Amino acid sequence: MDGSGGAAAPGRPARRRRRAPVVAVAVPLLLACVAATVGVVSCAADQVSSDLTDQEMTCCWEDGATPAWMSGRLGIRIPEGASDRRAGYKVGQRFDTGLLSFVLPSEEAEAYTGRLIEKGTVMSGNRHPEEKDFRPAAAFGHLGLPEPETFVQGLRMTSLCPDDLESPEGTYLQRCVDLFAHEFTAGTTRIYIGSTIEPSVTPPPAGQAP
Repeated sequence: MDGSGGAAAPGRPARRRRRAPVVAVAVPLLLACVAATVGVVSCAADQVSSDLTDQEMTCCWEDGATPAWMSGRLGIRIPEGASDRRAGYKVGQRFDTGLLSFVLPSEEAEAYTGRLIEKGTVMSGNRHPEEKDFRPAAAFGHLGLPEPETFVQGLRMTSLCPDDLESPEGTYLQRCVDLFAHEFTAGTTRIYIGSTIEPSVTPPPAGQAP
């Protein structure tokens, strides 16, 4: 029938067809809103993570950790002719970290590291350098220095522990250390030393350290 009564039944499917585009538009719109919300949360989380990292980088450094004090704690004797001596001590949740650095003429640095490592041991090059923005939890950047792990040219590195270390300077070593020697200019080498230390060691107040 062509009247309004006969058209009523076909009209219901027609109304369903009109709703379909509305649902099709609403779903992508909902997904877009969800994605935008997730993006905002993600950005906020990234910002919080960045803030925490910056806080961790600047937190908990002790003022009383002088090069002389750190030298004694690590058992690393600093040569008399060493210049630009720097040290840092950072308190951690489980372990602390001690840092020590100084500069020597390259020939003296070669002789010094030779007296520290065992005879026949060769310090290796950095075959897997870190990126330039490498930021360890206890960074030499706190001392105003670049991170030695980022260098390739002129860098030699090794790790040492006092157990059975038979070398002239190694007999003084008190803790396991990471040792880096970087010839940053021709004839001049900076020594970097880092060590993990149990929390029972505490630097004296600033101004009272040797």
